[in-house]
Amino acid sequence: MTAKVGVILGTTREESLGGKIFKYLKNTMKDSSDIEYTWINLRDYPLPLYDHPETPLEDKIQNLSSNEEKWLDTLSEQDGFVIMTPEYDRAISGALKNALDYVGGEVARKPVQVVAYSHFSDGGIVAAASIVPILQMLSMIVLPSAALLWNADPNFTDDGELVSDVENSDHFTSRLKEVFHEINFYTQTLKNNPYK
Repeated sequence: MTAKVGVILGTTREESLGGKIFKYLKNTMKDSSDIEYTWINLRDYPLPLYDHPETPLEDKIQNLSSNEEKWLDTLSEQDGFVIMTPEYDRAISGALKNALDYVGGEVARKPVQVVAYSHFSDGGIVAAASIVPILQMLSMIVLPSAALLWNADPNFTDDGELVSDVENSDHFTSRLKEVFHEINFYTQTLKNNPYK
């Protein structure tokens, strides 16, 4: 049975480090008979600041716009997730937080792996830590070790190629392969053995 893993780019900036890494992953991680990837760029789901009267974890949102409905339907269709997050002012981006504010039961009991990235040496570690309680509140199964990509600007080209002779490129290659191997395993396991 094929499982679907949604890879979410958690920024809406037109030119971003995350966009380069997202393209690299899209170029590198290919579908198989067991796993199908859905590449989810928040720029394709322009969402207003959450302003519905419902609390999504308690009540289904009424009167959704087409973009809001498309966002939630896309999440519902996935069996697991990789969430890529930049670090903005010691936290995740406002766009990603707002998108998660729409979410109710669409992601419950689905596994999620966090990939944080940064221009700086901390690798987005604070953003990675700050998203965990949000995902837990959404009843997601957060895998234990986030992937951190630090000082990553020179490693990835605008076309999504990895620059092999730059420091840390070998590590980023192996760590991202490990991330996808792990999320694929847990996604398939939980899809084939759903919680009851």
